[in-house]
Formats: sequence, structure tokens, C-alpha cells
Amino acid sequence: MLSVNNITMRFGGRILFEDVTCSFMAGRRYAITGPNGAGKTTLMKILAGDFEPTKGSISRPKKLGILRQDQFAFDEFRVIDTVIMGNAPLWKALQERDGLYEKPHDKLTDKDGMRLGELEGIVGEEGGYTAEADAAILLDGLGIEASLHERKMSELQGGQKVRVLLSQALFGNPPALLLDEPTNHLDLDSVHWLQDYLHEYEGVLIVISHDRHFLNSICTYIADIDYQTVIMYNGGYDDMVLAKTQIRSRIEADNAVREKKIAQLNEFIARFSAGTRSSQVTSRKKEVERIQTSELARSNIARPYIRFDMKAPSGRHPLECKGLAKSYGDLKVIQPFTANIERGEKIALIGRNGSGKTTLLKLLLRNATGYVDDVDREFAIDAGTVKWGHEVAVGYFAQDTTDSIAKFAGVAGGTARLARTDAIQRRRRLKIDERAFRRRVGEIDFLPADAAETECSGARRAHKPPGSGINQRAEHRLAEISRNSSARHARP
Repeated sequence: MLSVNNITMRFGGRILFEDVTCSFMAGRRYAITGPNGAGKTTLMKILAGDFEPTKGSISRPKKLGILRQDQFAFDEFRVIDTVIMGNAPLWKALQERDGLYEKPHDKLTDKDGMRLGELEGIVGEEGGYTAEADAAILLDGLGIEASLHERKMSELQGGQKVRVLLSQALFGNPPALLLDEPTNHLDLDSVHWLQDYLHEYEGVLIVISHDRHFLNSICTYIADIDYQTVIMYNGGYDDMVLAKTQIRSRIEADNAVREKKIAQLNEFIARFSAGTRSSQVTSRKKEVERIQTSELARSNIARPYIRFDMKAPSGRHPLECKGLAKSYGDLKVIQPFTANIERGEKIALIGRNGSGKTTLLKLLLRNATGYVDDVDREFAIDAGTVKWGHEVAVGYFAQDTTDSIAKFAGVAGGTARLARTDAIQRRRRLKIDERAFRRRVGEIDFLPADAAETECSGARRAHKPPGSGINQRAEHRLAEISRNSSARHARP
């Protein structure tokens, strides 16, 4: 079990959450949710022991599986060794054992022999004799080919490094798993493999993810950060959204009834206050005081709105391509490809990492009109033609947007971005404490780095969440927050 007791976290004058007490039980799978900046990653780092809360205490198991987001921390190590490092006691024992075995035979002492016996016991208990085979199974499941297992991490691409770090978190079957954005850079096959693995996991799972479908698939509880606290909901993400909406709607409807009743009583008081019904007026005044509405605490949910304005409709066939082909040396990525896209169609490109999805998109951008950088329009193709239709304007969002951002950034924006980048690199190089780092970099408008997440306001479920239609504990917690908020506003 992993539990927090009365923790509060502040950044300067800003309160992320206050007086939070909750427990994460073995056998249950939790998601931490909330809008950007609510404190999801901060709470995860507190649970992992990377951050200390402003106040409060945390109880955690001795061994945690943690998905590390620093892709450069293990560049000097082999891929297979990086995974085994996920079991810190095993890795430490292996390193010490190998160091003793490297000593010349005549230099080994009786004390070294006794220590080797102890280390072999630790290696056996921690599954060290099958460690490389177990690590290879995890890597294979996440799409890291066997030919890469002996390479150094510095030779891998960014997406591959994330998969290795995810394997590291899963290695050793730890009693608690903390996964921050585990589906980043995973293809669909790897996501499905991870879902199956987590369904069989028997410890405490706590995850942060953008992927609503992933959360609905694996999570049995949601820890939602809102109203400067953490509220637990039963079920998956959609269940939480539905319960949260119903709770707030119920309180708002109750307030509306109370306001109507108060208006009727005030009308009676105004009409007869100077008349002969003084006792009735006094009774009505007391009733008004008794049924005052509760002030709803302000939610931090930000509901995004995106609209695409078309200056003019395109022709019936906005895109035609014939015989497109692309190779990198002897590797044929795109074989001759022909397609005719009709207006209104919505198409997804799917495939395993490295199969050529981004390459195909760049081929289609050839001679595109609209909001596309020149370098993307001039992407070299080996064969074929691309024809964009009448009145077509193309928008392109690349995996790496560095060049696009630099193109449109002003002097002030570019300077601030460079200052942030320099500060981040210095922190990594000097291994500065992250909490102190955030306080310092906050002076150049650097916000806490939470994983992006969009609240799905329209999500609905026809069935009831597990246990009941409304999560009673969540409703009571929201009512308590509202009462406390009303009390604070009532103080002189």
C-alpha cells in the first residue's frame, strides 16, 4: 500500500493541493487526472520521493517501479543493463559481485569470499540469474528488437529510449508502479501489450496519461486533482467525468431551489415587515438564514474550444497521389502508393514505429499549399506525383516543432525560450534538486511541468459507475469544500 497523510504542496503563493489524505491499495489501478498545471506530475513526484511536500508525510513500499522521463540519464549504459537497473538492489549486488570477481584470485580474502556468498544470495532472491532473459522479454514486448539490446542507450532514438525506460519501470515486478505518460511514443501494438501486462499486475498502479481510452481500459479508480485537493472516484475516466458532472449539477440544482425559496421568503418579508405580521416576518427571516445556498468552490477545469475556419470549400477531390515511393539506401520504406482522397474523409495512418508513417505524411506534403514550411514542401521523393485540389489549404503539425516555433517566435519569446532551455540543461548537468530548480526558473515564467491533458467534457456513459450512480464520498468531499469556501468568504 502507498498512502499520503495530510500533505500540502505550494509553489510560492500558489496552492496546488492542501491537506490531502488518501491511500492507494494493492490490486487497484489508479489514474491521476486534472487539467494542465493542476499538479499531476508534482503529486507523482511526491509519491515517488523525488519531491518533498510543503507539509505532510508519505508511506511507500521499499521498492518502486518508476517511469523516468529523463531520456539522457542512461546514455552510457547498455540497453539491457538500463532495464535491469529498475531493480536497484539487484543491480547494486551485481555490480559489487562483478567487482569482486574481477580481483586477481590471489588477492581475494576470506572476507571477500563471505561477501560473495551474501551477494549470490541477494542475486538469487532478486531473480538475477534470469535477469537478462526477463529484461529481454519486456523489451521484445515493447518493440525493442534483440539487435538493440547490447547497444548503448545513446545510440537509440527518443521513442526507443522511452520504451526502454518503461521496461525499466516494469522490471522486477515491484509492489508499486508509478507511470507518468507511459503511452508516449508507443505504437498501438505496444499499447495493447502494455494494457494486457497492467491488467495482470497485482500491485499498486498509479498512472498519468493523455489517452482517455487507455485510462478507461486499465483504471479502477481515479484520483482527480481539483478544488485544491484530491478526490477519489470509482471506475474509469469516463465514469469520473460523469460522476463529477452529476455531483456538481446536483449541488447547482439544489442551490437553484433554495434561491427560489429565499426569493419568495424575502418577498414576504418586504411586503409585511411594516405590518401586523411581525412574528411571521421574524420566522421567515430565520428560515432565510437556515436555507442559505452553499457557494460552490471554483473548479480548475479548463474546457478547450477549437474551431477550424475555412475561407472557401475545396473541390471534391482535395488530394490525389500516384506511384509514391521512398527509400533510404537499400531500405524501401514506401512502395509505390496510389490514393484518391475525397472531401470529408477522415483517415488515420497506423503502423509500428519505424514503418514509415511520418515519411508518408511528408511525401503527401509535396507542393502543398497553406500552412506548411518550405522544407516540408521540398521533401525529396523517389518516384510518383502528388496533386492538391482546388482551394485546398494544408495545415501540418510535425512531431518535432522546433523549427516552426523558432520561425514565428519574437525576440522576447525566443530569448525566454533559450533561457529556459539553458536552465534545464544546466540542471541536468549539475544534478540540481528539481524543486529548487523550479523555484529559481519560475522567475523566467517557467511553470511546473505537468503532462498535457484535455478534460473530455462531453464524455458520457449509459451505465452507472461501479458501486453507485453517484460517488458518495466524492459528493461529500465537494460539499465539504464548498462549505469551507463559504466560511472563508464569510470571515470579516
